[in-house]
Amino acid sequence: MSSLAGKQGPRYRHTADDGAPYETIAVEKLTPIIGAEISGVDIGRLVSDDARSNQQMDEIHRALAENLVIFFRDQQITPKQHLAFGRKFGELHFHPAAPHEDEDPALMKIYADKNSPRANGEGWHSDVSCDLEPPMGSILYIKQCPPRGGDTLFANMYAAYEALSDRMKAYLDGLTALHDGEPIYRGLYANYGVADRPSYPSAEHPVVRTHPVTAKKALYVNRGFTRHINGIPRDESDAMLAYLYQHAENPLFQCRFRWTENAIAFWDNRCTQHRAMWDYWPHTRSGTRVTVKGERPV
Repeated sequence: MSSLAGKQGPRYRHTADDGAPYETIAVEKLTPIIGAEISGVDIGRLVSDDARSNQQMDEIHRALAENLVIFFRDQQITPKQHLAFGRKFGELHFHPAAPHEDEDPALMKIYADKNSPRANGEGWHSDVSCDLEPPMGSILYIKQCPPRGGDTLFANMYAAYEALSDRMKAYLDGLTALHDGEPIYRGLYANYGVADRPSYPSAEHPVVRTHPVTAKKALYVNRGFTRHINGIPRDESDAMLAYLYQHAENPLFQCRFRWTENAIAFWDNRCTQHRAMWDYWPHTRSGTRVTVKGERPV
């Protein structure tokens, strides 16, 4: 396969947003391709003052659509406020396997320390893409982070799709793939005392999906959940998926977020993948995640 870059530079070229300037928030891009830090927002106050927050919420929606993942630092929010912020974007999603906090199934527990056998999200993935209606977005609030390490990487799947050749786009058009949670989730949370369920979700989704808000096409296969492409020989599927994974994980499509305590990341699962780095042993990283329901990919 040819390299993304040559004499003419990367095949994917980002075009700057031409929208009006923001009035109630400040947006500082991490890269031209993906990611932005948002300032001027107190999320605890935002969710408790509907009359005041309408314009700011509209601008946060816009910032997410334009940057795919957005970050907020120095946020002191309660579990109730975390859940309320998620509900500003839609009905909440319940994780099919993970433990939760405070008896609320929508508040997922995120925790790893020196005794953990694993950490959440170590490989590239889109959250719970094995669901028939995968999550629209995830809102992660980290309250305790290690002094070094523990960054999260995010990748732009619009960019990954657009950088494919026209012939590859034509080949992928109309193909679907199986996403299966069974081999991932069974036994995964045993260290938390979570019993396995009788079964875990699986679903077939387009290899290339169209975003319901932006109408852009995004590559929608990931190492975490995608098992095979339907309708082609298994060896061809394995080879094609291996190429697409490697392609999607190209650093040209990425940003990297360095966590600080009480920071929040909000990413759009419909057009991104992410990977959490577990490079901070023996330190502790903990927080909670709220996930917003999505729609069936098309």
